[in-house]
Amino acid sequence: MILQRRNRILRANGAIRSLVAETILTPNDFIVPLFIVEGENVTEEIASMPGYYRYSLDNTVKEVKHLWSLGLKCVLLFVKCKDELKNQYGSEALNSDGLMQRSIKAIKDAVPEMLIMTDVALDPFSSDGHDGVVENGEIINDVTVDILAKMSVSHAQAGADFVAPSDMMDGRIAAIRLALEENNFTKTGIMAYSAKYASCFYGPFRDALDSAPGFGDKKTYQMDYCNRTEAVKEAIMDVEEGADIIMVKPALSYLDIIREVKNAVDLPVSAYNISGEYAMIKAGAKMGWIDENKAILETLTSIKRAGADMIATYFAKDVVKLIS
Repeated sequence: MILQRRNRILRANGAIRSLVAETILTPNDFIVPLFIVEGENVTEEIASMPGYYRYSLDNTVKEVKHLWSLGLKCVLLFVKCKDELKNQYGSEALNSDGLMQRSIKAIKDAVPEMLIMTDVALDPFSSDGHDGVVENGEIINDVTVDILAKMSVSHAQAGADFVAPSDMMDGRIAAIRLALEENNFTKTGIMAYSAKYASCFYGPFRDALDSAPGFGDKKTYQMDYCNRTEAVKEAIMDVEEGADIIMVKPALSYLDIIREVKNAVDLPVSAYNISGEYAMIKAGAKMGWIDENKAILETLTSIKRAGADMIATYFAKDVVKLIS
């Protein structure tokens, strides 16, 4: 055959493939989620997330120092609230001496340059396990938004660089931005969970924080996975309300959404490679059905290729070691 062009020339060996690769993973791409619990010297493996742990605050600080040494520069904090501190309004979320607030301060003291993002939602603190206040079996939007705004200010006061509202209440980005401005936290960013879908893949995360809904599901506020245009609408609204980063969650079943949102907004886009996605790779690798390291690299590359500027993932430490 005589061909004008042979595309396989650019795939011939590892050197040329590296030179022409369109998507490259670096440590700068990753956000590391951390689960924090009360106590001292606690390191608890999460049964449904093999190899991932809940840490007490002292061990969290040690882990953050290790992350920094690997070149990972951003953490996303989640705290496990004691059952006796939970109530209908998630009041513990506003405690200036609460576990989240103490964690922010301790990490900033230990590794001042580490970028700290904080989860802003009521489900870890709610006796009902929902992201909003429940009244007569209904999740109440506006009352919840007021609490979320106060929660964001509390995190900013403790030293958070970004607050990350994951609740999907209407109007919360505008309310949070206003609250931050009114309290002179003009340097605190907002990473909005703009397109967060009601997904079956959140199960291990809810195990990690004991935050499963006490009744029903979250489909009245999280998005319907049948919808794509709605995600773009939600993202654009959050941009208009003052978000600094737009998030799509989950990632793997929503690669098309990541691309649609990336094309629609002029802000950085993040994606959350969630607990169920992590658990599937771990389970498949344990059974010998897939190569774990190859699956990690291919999965995270696909998320970045889809348009994510940053990826929250439980594989952050693994992938940094693989790419180094």
